[in-house]
Amino acid sequence: MADQSQKAVTGGGRPARGASKVRTRDAEATKAKLLRVATTEFASRGYDGARVESIARNAGVNINLVYHYFGNKQGIYVAALESIYVLIRSHHQDMVLRNLDPETAMSELVRSTFRMFVETPEAIGLLATENIQCARYVQDSQLISGLYNALLEFIRDTLERGVAAGVFRDGVDPVELFVSINAEGYFYLSNRYTLGFILHQDLMTPERLKAREEHIVAVILGFLRP
Repeated sequence: MADQSQKAVTGGGRPARGASKVRTRDAEATKAKLLRVATTEFASRGYDGARVESIARNAGVNINLVYHYFGNKQGIYVAALESIYVLIRSHHQDMVLRNLDPETAMSELVRSTFRMFVETPEAIGLLATENIQCARYVQDSQLISGLYNALLEFIRDTLERGVAAGVFRDGVDPVELFVSINAEGYFYLSNRYTLGFILHQDLMTPERLKAREEHIVAVILGFLRP
């Protein structure tokens, strides 16, 4: 009788209602944690120096789960790259900036790009790692391949609107501008330790970061004006 009563409560030995949803949430949480840890591991140690064992240990999971979710070291590395590129793109906020006037939209794009690198130092390490690999692994991601099309279209449209309004000069290449916006902040932050040493300054104080942000905005907007 006790066994029959228990089966009636639990559905004859089947998982209780909602159990599969709990397992799905747990799996998603575990994958997200593994990606966070892997991003830090690859950013600080590079692809060759990173270890799957270290990722699993620091995430507090069995190493078999890494292979279960991502297949192999390359799989979790590409997944980490994808997650960081998606994070970078989310900071651009170009869908929101489309509604602003050209000068404000461009200024906010510059600011958000710089702030993203400040707030996400792992992005700098991971991008440096992949460039050392000559973009060998990023090419495996169809997601990343098309991720920046909308942003380049936004830059092109903003430039055209600025030219029509008489606030931007004509003939600016959207791709070259995109590279310059990123380079102005990326170089400063990726070389902050060596620059700080040779310049005898702490480049990461709130005051210096704010000054750098304003400088980049002034440089880019100054270049764009007629």
